[in-house]
Amino acid sequence: MSIIEKALARKAGQVSPSIGSSDPENNGRQAAGFDTNLLESDSAGSAANYVDIDLKALEQQGFVSLSTQRRLINEEYRVIKRKLITNAFGQLAATLHHPNLIMVSSSRPGEGKTFSSINLALSIALEQDKTVLLVDADVLRPKVAKTLNVSHAVGLTDYLLDPEIKVADILLNTNVPRLKLVTAGTPHHLSTELLASDRMLRLAAEFANRYADRVVIFDAPPLLGVNETAVLATMCGQGVMVVEENKSRLAEIEQSVALLPSEMAVGFLINKAHRNQGKGYGYGYYYGAG
Repeated sequence: MSIIEKALARKAGQVSPSIGSSDPENNGRQAAGFDTNLLESDSAGSAANYVDIDLKALEQQGFVSLSTQRRLINEEYRVIKRKLITNAFGQLAATLHHPNLIMVSSSRPGEGKTFSSINLALSIALEQDKTVLLVDADVLRPKVAKTLNVSHAVGLTDYLLDPEIKVADILLNTNVPRLKLVTAGTPHHLSTELLASDRMLRLAAEFANRYADRVVIFDAPPLLGVNETAVLATMCGQGVMVVEENKSRLAEIEQSVALLPSEMAVGFLINKAHRNQGKGYGYGYYYGAG
């Protein structure tokens, strides 16, 4: 039995060992204070809300490539995203709360969740009938903008603090046609509490319902030691736990899983997994059913 299976087996009442879960009681899409006027159209963003991602640099760093060249990492994330998209828009979607909202987290920092979040976003952006929004919700240690080498004056924390800031002000269009970004925003001493605010709840509901073809990926803080991550998890229908091979501890995986909602569809992405490919050990990514 793998450490993932052990972690799930030891959590009474947690989701069954599969990517999905079923909870007809949580079938509704209601969120407290749902505000249909919260979002403005993001299709007409100004030049100030446009960032250019250096895709060649990302490819050289080992990220998913948008080129036509077949690469192993593209194939691996294609398998991962297919499970998530099926959950978000397939039969299971009716049993999940906000199935198109996907929280990516880990037990502790440094296990590769931002790397995984960006790769999932890039892979989903390759879909012809889906769009993806990548939100840097790790407001304590934001890394998405730094990794992508982009910047913007206002982000998630600014929006959550200031009612005068609209979603259109923080939503960034990119040179990847089906990919949009929201940066973490200005550091604030109450930044983690903001993730549990009513304004964040309403924003998540709008993200989930505004566009029928959109997948939203939240690069969230690690689960252990940050209570607001568990609150953010209640807003999302799916969770991806990034586990680093030979580093993540079973006890911490168990603690993390215990913090996730029982009705959430939970999967595990095994990061830095080595495998024998006939020429020593390779560097791959795997999706383990949670």
